[in-house]
Amino acid sequence: MMWIPIDRKMKKSLIRQVYEQIRTQILKGKLNSGERLPSTRELSSNLNVSRNVVLEAYEQLYAEGFIESNQGRGTFVAEGAYLEQNTKHNSSIYDEKRQPIEASDEDIIDFRSGIPALDFFPRKKWGQISRDVYLESPDSIFGYGKPEGLSQIRNVLCEYLFKTRGVHCSPAQVVITTGATQSFSLVTQLLLSQESDVCIEDPTTYELHSIFAATGAHLCPIPVDEHGMQTDLIPTNINPGFVYVTPSHQFPLGGILPIHRRIQLIQYARQHNCFIVEDDYDSEYRFEGSPISSIQGLDPERVIYIGTFSKILSPALRIGYIILPDSLIERCKNLKWLTDLHTPSLEQLTMSRFIDEGYLERHIRKMKKIYKKRRDCLKECLVEHFGIEVNILGDSTGLHLIAEFENLSFTEEIVQHILKEHKVKIYPVEHHAIHKGRHRNKIILGYGNLEEEKLDKGIWRLKSGLK
Repeated sequence: MMWIPIDRKMKKSLIRQVYEQIRTQILKGKLNSGERLPSTRELSSNLNVSRNVVLEAYEQLYAEGFIESNQGRGTFVAEGAYLEQNTKHNSSIYDEKRQPIEASDEDIIDFRSGIPALDFFPRKKWGQISRDVYLESPDSIFGYGKPEGLSQIRNVLCEYLFKTRGVHCSPAQVVITTGATQSFSLVTQLLLSQESDVCIEDPTTYELHSIFAATGAHLCPIPVDEHGMQTDLIPTNINPGFVYVTPSHQFPLGGILPIHRRIQLIQYARQHNCFIVEDDYDSEYRFEGSPISSIQGLDPERVIYIGTFSKILSPALRIGYIILPDSLIERCKNLKWLTDLHTPSLEQLTMSRFIDEGYLERHIRKMKKIYKKRRDCLKECLVEHFGIEVNILGDSTGLHLIAEFENLSFTEEIVQHILKEHKVKIYPVEHHAIHKGRHRNKIILGYGNLEEEKLDKGIWRLKSGLK
């Protein structure tokens, strides 16, 4: 009988407790590959919890590749889900080508990805907290701050990320940045030089090609499939400065990196003495099941975790963060100081109170419902107008999906024709690819900042343009 202690007094949900304990037993090898798990009915009876609790925990484990189901035989631990543990354990107290939108033509329907619903920004609550911060803060908050950021927001972030993403860190490991772009710039300066190699997903956002290549480093593109980076294709004859991944929602194709590939990635980083840079840019908005756990929680000393509030709240806030291994903290703080001294303190304090008082989680719950409706509307419009000619990919998480068309190639001429003649702005996946020619029939359709009426009109215009 599987032993899983349940604490009903914990703030953590019963689903999360069951999921995390089974996950831990698999990672540590206490549950071996191929071992049969109890049925949901049996386990719910043993634990004295609702069967739905176990069902949802199993569904999350299945989504992340920890378990697999064999109809008629039961549920089993998947192959490759054991991760050898380091002897050093984290001692944290928390162990428990996208272009700017041009305003020249308001009639343009812009399917740019990564833009949240700006009309739903919580202006009233943010304004109230900001007012209190300005009126109640001590005089010292108006002076120069520390490059790593205020202790208030770093403390709150550690608790929030541990609870929601499984990130293990202490406040000392957190550096607050002026958005994710600065985070990547700092990491690049820390780890890359003219002779460096850097392994990145292909395709991935084209801005990062420029940031990583600015040091003169050599880009090693690793192909992506429906499950994310193909980790078995990372070259073994190089020693990269780091490997860049978007494991919880690959940009742009939308795959979720399964556990056996995450473990392969960690083993590669250990063998080649390099770091993994984990970009967790929009995984809060997952529409099926709970958010996928971070790679950082598997090996905090090998993973640099980067996040931002641009996709959750607004790009205008310019607040991001890096979670660093201990060995990189001081160098990163020095680089941050040389770059801009520190991220604006009053905005940091407002954000820390917004999170600490529960408003961020409320906002996310509200927006998940809105984004799900918009996603469903976009899918329905694509099927209605294109039928079997379109295949929809990567729609389980985030603020965009991929539309893959039969017998189409989205050349620059076609994209410009659709923009100029039909007032629709679309973004080919090919634009983000290093190796060209593999994704010519795919486009990225962002829906976060488009109302359902505009989504419908935009797809109708797209169909007219493609004729």
